[in-house]
Amino acid sequence: MTVVLEASNLTCGYGKIVAVRDIDLTLSGGEVVAILGPNGAGKTTLMMTLAGLLPRIGGEVRLAGKALPSGKPATANLSGVVLVPDNRALFTSLTVRENIEIARIKGQHNVDEVIDLFPALARRLKIKAGLLSGGEQQMLAMARGIVQRPKVFLVDEMSMGLAPIIVESLLPVVRRIADETGAAVVLVEQHVRLALEVADTAMVLVHGDVSLRGSVDEFRADPSRLEAAYLGASVS
Repeated sequence: MTVVLEASNLTCGYGKIVAVRDIDLTLSGGEVVAILGPNGAGKTTLMMTLAGLLPRIGGEVRLAGKALPSGKPATANLSGVVLVPDNRALFTSLTVRENIEIARIKGQHNVDEVIDLFPALARRLKIKAGLLSGGEQQMLAMARGIVQRPKVFLVDEMSMGLAPIIVESLLPVVRRIADETGAAVVLVEQHVRLALEVADTAMVLVHGDVSLRGSVDEFRADPSRLEAAYLGASVS
């Protein structure tokens, strides 16, 4: 597969405060990487930096071989990097259809194509986003991202505030998005077992450092290594 996203020696944070250090990340089209780790590990900071919402402290991000400027979210978005933030950032006074349409520009998916991924929204197109359930709002946030035809799809804490049974139904859609659209997907998720079911590779962040990385098969084969990584232990 063609490499879509490359981050090298990426250091992220807020001003001079470093939150994530020296991250190297390479993603091909159709690949899903799960970013795991305890609260405060720097996962959301990493996602915001990849999306251009935070300027990089150090390092480089390349999209399809082209360097992305630091701290330029509009440029990153127009280049194909799309973030679904953990707060979903919906326009609650607009309908489901309007939320999707407002993100769409000429030549991208239409609403009906995107709704095929989220059939539960088909009956809610005229309902205001603020009246949807938490699960429906998450579906809408993802649909609004997919309509933009992302090359890199960043999904931050999809399960935030959702019941596990809802998460179980939503996470397989992430796999389907990667397989059917060819987008590279970066998934931040607290439900580790479910995340490993849809991802190809995974990386554990602890206190801003990579504690462990590898294929999901390696993670499943030795769960003790994953547990040790969460505790910040050095894992060979």
